[in-house]
Amino acid sequence: MIAKITGGKDTANLIRYLYDTKKKGHTDPHLVASWDGFAPDPGRTDDVDATKRALVADLDLHVKQADRLGRAPEKHVWHCSIRATKTDRHLSEDEWGDIARRIVAATGIAPEGDPDGCRWVAVRHAPDHIHIAATKVRADLRTARHWNDYLTADRELATIEKEYGLFQVVRGDRTAAKRPTRAEQEKAKRAGQARTAREHLRTTVRTAVAAATSAEEFLRLLEHTNGILVDIKHFPSGDVRGYTVALKGDVNAQQEPIWYSGSELSPDLSLPKIRKRLENTEPQHRPRRVNPWHQATAAAERIPHHLDREDDGAAQAHLAAFGEALDVLPLLAPHGVQPKLRQAAEAFERATRSRIQADHQHAHALRSAVRAMVREPAPRDGALLAMLLDAALLVVMAAARWHQLHQHDQQVVAAHQTLLHLQAAYEQTAAAPLTARAQRRPPQRVVERHILLVRQYVPEHAEQVLKGSDFDALAAVLAIAEEAGHDPKELLQLAADQRALDDARRPARVLTWRVERLSARPVPSDRARAAQARSAAQRPSMPTRPTPAAPATQAQPPQTRRR
Repeated sequence: MIAKITGGKDTANLIRYLYDTKKKGHTDPHLVASWDGFAPDPGRTDDVDATKRALVADLDLHVKQADRLGRAPEKHVWHCSIRATKTDRHLSEDEWGDIARRIVAATGIAPEGDPDGCRWVAVRHAPDHIHIAATKVRADLRTARHWNDYLTADRELATIEKEYGLFQVVRGDRTAAKRPTRAEQEKAKRAGQARTAREHLRTTVRTAVAAATSAEEFLRLLEHTNGILVDIKHFPSGDVRGYTVALKGDVNAQQEPIWYSGSELSPDLSLPKIRKRLENTEPQHRPRRVNPWHQATAAAERIPHHLDREDDGAAQAHLAAFGEALDVLPLLAPHGVQPKLRQAAEAFERATRSRIQADHQHAHALRSAVRAMVREPAPRDGALLAMLLDAALLVVMAAARWHQLHQHDQQVVAAHQTLLHLQAAYEQTAAAPLTARAQRRPPQRVVERHILLVRQYVPEHAEQVLKGSDFDALAAVLAIAEEAGHDPKELLQLAADQRALDDARRPARVLTWRVERLSARPVPSDRARAAQARSAAQRPSMPTRPTPAAPATQAQPPQTRRR
């Protein structure tokens, strides 16, 4: 159920609207509840106009009394519409009446047991919704305290949904970006644009944040972005205090640009929050031989491990950094896959924030790798992108579980939507590189040796890894790595130990990309191999957070398996 609350100055206008049978969808308007159960009902009388006037007079009684004392609020009308979802059963008159009483009590309009509560009526003029009309002056002539009424009504509706067995609406935590208004959507539609100006600017700003290493560079990137107007705000001292952006050609009736501040685009895009995030994005000095795509993939593969630990602030920071990686991928990917990657980034944007404060001193490795990727030529071979997307799929699955554990309903849905877009982008990107590697299948005697290694080091997933054509690509990369001097046993063991393969529908592909990335490292010396073996034997296991089962009453998004 969804509530919408507004205010007004004229009780008569609201009652006239609620009982107007000429309006589309208004059939048989009548009361289902009122403040005392005896309010006159224009829908159940022959003299409709006279009864409307009587009902308005009753509702406005305390407003008139307070007005004589100069204590009546200017906007004294409180209007709340409550709508059931399309899949809900039709509720009875008594059920709607009970819902109305609970909402006015929860919001402070007419608290339960309070004889001085405000006067109100609940009108039903359609099967699936009611309207509550109230005046905000109490019988003791004080103004009702209904602060935060939308949230209190929404919480009460969540309880009502469970008790009545209705569809449980996915609710947010007030960290979502503001949706485009109806006017903005209609304006974009008339202009033939797929997205509104607000959505276009949000994507542009987020991409600039992901590519920048400082607030100053962020502003410079925005100023040099085609099609964007930027107005930088300064304090009297000359220091930068904020910014606004506008889309060229997006003007109001006076032909002036329509400006949006960062916080109007998204809660995390105000300049202070961007500056705080970028202060913790110090460039890391990488040896030139380290490929930033490999570094980003390795950092992404560690994110599920971070999400399993107890540090929620660090977990939230890693998700924010991963969101930045998705933001820049459309800039670096082949043209054909860019739309899916852009959709994935826009969907995951909702999963990058929650009420948990991100501790941005974490996730340095991924952030520095992303910024290095932006500053280097985009790779021609789709293998690097496929490798990163392969790891990204596991990250999104882990993010969905983490948000579900914290009951972040909207973020869970966003993660599942992201997964669908990423899967499509991965399939499109990985097909050619995997085929090319499978065509380099080594001789059968080498393949048989690799089969034994898979059974030894990946026993739980061996049958799944070995069946199908995907294993040919894995056998090829193992053989190539062995020719370069790597030990295939070590590579396979490292690849299997990096992260469990339980989420992977096609684990051979996961291992292929991991082995290829690991084999790009210099061949370790005998001394280095001995040190690695000792370190692995002595490394303690990290404590992880158990993942409880989701509550049975919670509406769950469809579970999507990987590739």
